[in-house]
Amino acid sequence: MSADTSPAAVLRRIAYLLERAHEPTYRVRAFRQAAASVDALGPDELAARAQAGTLTELRGIGKVTAQVVSEALAGETPVYLRRLEATGGVPVAEGGAEIAAALRGDLHTHSDWSDGGSPIPEMRAAAAGLGHEYVALTDHSPRLTVANGLSAERLHAQLDVVAELNARADGPRVLTGIEVDVNEDGSLDQSDDVLERLDVVVASVHSKLRMPSDDMTRRMVTAIAHPQVDVLGHCTGRLVTGARGTRPESTFDAEIVFAACVRFDVAVEINSRPERLDPPKRLLRLAVEAGCRFSIDTDAHAPGQLDWLPYGCERAAACGVPVDAIVNTWPVEDLLDWTRGPARAS
Repeated sequence: MSADTSPAAVLRRIAYLLERAHEPTYRVRAFRQAAASVDALGPDELAARAQAGTLTELRGIGKVTAQVVSEALAGETPVYLRRLEATGGVPVAEGGAEIAAALRGDLHTHSDWSDGGSPIPEMRAAAAGLGHEYVALTDHSPRLTVANGLSAERLHAQLDVVAELNARADGPRVLTGIEVDVNEDGSLDQSDDVLERLDVVVASVHSKLRMPSDDMTRRMVTAIAHPQVDVLGHCTGRLVTGARGTRPESTFDAEIVFAACVRFDVAVEINSRPERLDPPKRLLRLAVEAGCRFSIDTDAHAPGQLDWLPYGCERAAACGVPVDAIVNTWPVEDLLDWTRGPARAS
């Protein structure tokens, strides 16, 4: 159990563990909403309502969350939390554990500024709990309207928020970034002058995923060659499970794409989301043989999802990815020396 045993903290811890276990969003949201309702009350009123049995009269608090609050107020570890703590561990194979221990941060995460579920400070606090030294905030770019992609103006405003957070030495460094859409012609969905201001640029294909192989290869290589791109995100776009159903891989000439990643020193993302696990192992092995760099990321859209890195670590170990080729095992200054280019870290 986390050090903070207040009812709101316990409710958020439960939400975190549910996210980590890939439980349905509505269940996670119920505990976060309950935590927000508890935050709005003073401690005396909360205790009085628990004593009177009227917690469920509050918006967002049901029978289960009321029980959690009551048990926390009584100084007990709630039964619901005990069960999750006992069963929520993520196993990591021996090789994956070595890689996981070497990771210093996560280069692909989202907040509620785009399609994530939590504010930036909550994502930062969760990263701190995992021992991260840094975490890159990579909300979506404008074209992805379904994900509330950030205009240049909104992104500039976000940079100010990140700067304020980083001025406080109470958590990992938040790296400024974006998951920029790769347009059909390979251009990027954000202006160069905006991209130049960011610490980390992840370029991903989100549209026309079934375009012909030659066209997709040209599209991806054009994006990889852009001087501001640091990471090629979830390269095949596949979905192997999850609420959105399954989706086949995009087709492209992987040898050409990975050769371009080597030529332009762009890292291939090992996406740890359980529904993606992208790239497939056969392509991951091909990228290793090509001599690519890698970034093991969660693509987290909520705090608990930041704990999905072990899925990527296991795949990296199984495919023989060298630890020193994983850019987010590097100290932050070495990482930023590399992303800022044109000279790249060794």
